[in-house]
Amino acid sequence: MEMRDPAALRPAPLPSVEMSFTLARVPSPDVNRALYAAVGARVCWTDRFGWTHADWTRWVERPELSTWIAMAEGTVAGYFEIEAQAGGDTEIHLVGLTPAFVGRRYGGYLVEQCTRRAWQRGRLWAEHAGPAARVWLRTSTLDHPNAIGNYRSRGFTVAAESTVSKVVPDPRLAPWPLPDDPRLARHVPEEVEDLVP
Repeated sequence: MEMRDPAALRPAPLPSVEMSFTLARVPSPDVNRALYAAVGARVCWTDRFGWTHADWTRWVERPELSTWIAMAEGTVAGYFEIEAQAGGDTEIHLVGLTPAFVGRRYGGYLVEQCTRRAWQRGRLWAEHAGPAARVWLRTSTLDHPNAIGNYRSRGFTVAAESTVSKVVPDPRLAPWPLPDDPRLARHVPEEVEDLVP
């Protein structure tokens, strides 16, 4: 999905409590790994399960990547990773809430604030990279059931679609065990739809 003009961004309703967003100015593979696990395990984010500490370090220490931490009620409520790419493309790699904040109507506001910061590339972060010309992301049927609707509500449009098979490792195995397998409750099909630029 993509957005080609910052004016296309539509605000979300304000959450019931104040949320703050902080740029992680000290790259930390440990923090990003913990956030990836906390946010992604229940929606089958498994692509980075096999990453070593060195892989995480290489990922977070790149100047084109920024990690933002969302706080609410004194607690980590979520996070997002955005990357400045060539030609003004800015990719939202990950955006999501920690389990304690899911279902409390904070997701739209998180996506809005993530997208606002993506458009501020070259000023607020990745100063070396120049301005954003397009903000884009990938999503799939493995993501939270409300994700695609949330992106559409914020002003994203479908850039391309494809259907691929994806083997999803058991999310109860890593980075830490879950009490239940989230795939069973969601009846994830073998064939998943993947929206890519």
